[in-house]
Amino acid sequence: MKKIWLNSTTVLSMVLFAAAAFAQQKNEMSVKQAVDYAMKNATQVKNALLDVKVQEQVNRQITAAAYPQINASTGFTHFPNIAVQSLPNFISPATYQVLIDEGVKNGTGNTIAFPSAGFGTIQAQFGVPWTANAGVDVSQLLFDGQVFVGLMARSAILDFYKKTAAVTQEQIKANVIKIYYQLVVGKSQLASLDANISRFEKLLNDTKEIYKNGFAEKLDVDKVNVQLNNIKTEKEKIVNSLNAGNSGLKFLLGMPQKEELVLVDTLSESELKEDILTASYDYKDRKEFQLLSVAEKLGGYNIRRYKLSKLPTVAAFGSYSKNAQRSAFNFFNNDQWFTTSVVGVKIAMPLFDGFRKNALIQQSRYELQKTQNTIEQLKQNIDYDVEQSRIKMTSALLTLDNQKKNIELAEKVYNSTKLKYEQGLGSNQEIYNAQTELKVAQTNYYSSLYDAITAKIDWLKATGKL
Repeated sequence: MKKIWLNSTTVLSMVLFAAAAFAQQKNEMSVKQAVDYAMKNATQVKNALLDVKVQEQVNRQITAAAYPQINASTGFTHFPNIAVQSLPNFISPATYQVLIDEGVKNGTGNTIAFPSAGFGTIQAQFGVPWTANAGVDVSQLLFDGQVFVGLMARSAILDFYKKTAAVTQEQIKANVIKIYYQLVVGKSQLASLDANISRFEKLLNDTKEIYKNGFAEKLDVDKVNVQLNNIKTEKEKIVNSLNAGNSGLKFLLGMPQKEELVLVDTLSESELKEDILTASYDYKDRKEFQLLSVAEKLGGYNIRRYKLSKLPTVAAFGSYSKNAQRSAFNFFNNDQWFTTSVVGVKIAMPLFDGFRKNALIQQSRYELQKTQNTIEQLKQNIDYDVEQSRIKMTSALLTLDNQKKNIELAEKVYNSTKLKYEQGLGSNQEIYNAQTELKVAQTNYYSSLYDAITAKIDWLKATGKL
C-alpha cells in the first residue's frame, strides 16, 4: 500500500509540474514596454538590425583589400611516364666533324664525310618522376582608387543601414502605439456598455414592477428587454473585436499567440494635449530625411569611385619557394632543395575600355540627381504632413471636447427622463430615445478619442518627435 501511495504522489507531482510548465505566460505591458518588446522581437526590426551586422562584415571585407595578402602552398607531383620529346641529332654531327678533321677513312679507304640523308632525330626524356614544391606568396596593394574610396565610404554605408533600421523601428513604434491605444479606447467603451447594461437591467426590473401594479403594458417590458439584448449583443461584438485586436498586437510585437497580453495603460485627455502643436520643426529630425542624406553622400562616393578607376593601380608582390626533384619519393631525406625567390611591383594602366567608365560616371551622376530630387520632394512631404497633422490634431481635440460635453448632456437627459418615468410623468419611449442618444454620444466620444491619439501620433511622426 505504501508503494502505491508513493507512485500516486509521484504522478500527481508530474501532473502539477506539467501544468505549471504549460501555463499561459502573462505579459502586463504599458505602451512603452510594448514598444520596447517590439524593438527586440518584431521580425522586421530584427532583420533590419541584422542588415547592420551584415554590413559590418562587408566593411571588414573592404578593409581586407588594403591589407597584405599572404598565401602559402605546397604540393607533390608524380609522372608515371615522363614525356618523350624528339630532338634533332646534335651529337652525331660533332662526332663526324672530329673524324673529318682528323682525316679518318672508312672501311673502303675513303675519307669519312657527312651522311647525305642527314643525322635524323634522337628521343629524350627530360625531368624526373617526382617533384615537390613549397612556397609563400605575398602581395600588397599600394594604390587602387576604387578600394580607397570604398575605405572612405565604409562609415557612410554602415550609417545608411542604421538609418534604414531606424525608419523601420519608427514605423513599428507608430503602429504599436496606435493599436495599443485603440484597444485601450475599446476597453473604455466596453466599460460604458457595462454601465448601460446595468441601467437597462434596473429599468427592466422597474418596468416589470410597474407592469405588475398595472401601470404599464407587457409591450413596455418587451421593449426594454429588446433594448437590453441589443446592448448585450453590441458588447459581444466589441469583446470579439478587442480579442482580435489583442491578437493582432501580439503578432506585431512578435509575441507568441499562446501568451497572454494585458494592457495596463489608460488614456486621458490631458495626455493628448501635452507638448503638442509647437511652431518649429526640423527636416533633420525625420528618419527618412536622415536616410536620404546618407544616400546622397554615398552617391558622391560612387561618382568619385568611378573617376579614380581611370587611374593606374599599383601593387607590390613577392614570392619565396623551395623546389626538389627526385627519382623516388624521398623528399624528407637530406638531399638538396633549390630556392626560388622573386619580388616586384606591378603597375596596371587602363588605356581604353570602350568608354565604359565614362558611362558609369554619368550614370552615377544621374542617380545622385534622383536622390537630390527625392530629398526636395521629401521636404515638401514633411511640410504637408506637419500641416495636415496639425489641422487634424486641432480638429480632433475640438471634436473631443464637444463629444465630452455631449456625453454629459446625454447623461443628464437620460437621468431626468428616467426620473420622470419613475414618477409616472414620462413614457418608456422617452427613455429609449434618451438611451439611444446617450449611446450615440458615447460612441462618438470614443471615436473622437481614438482619432485624437492617432492624430497626435501622426503629428509626432511628421515632426520627427515620435
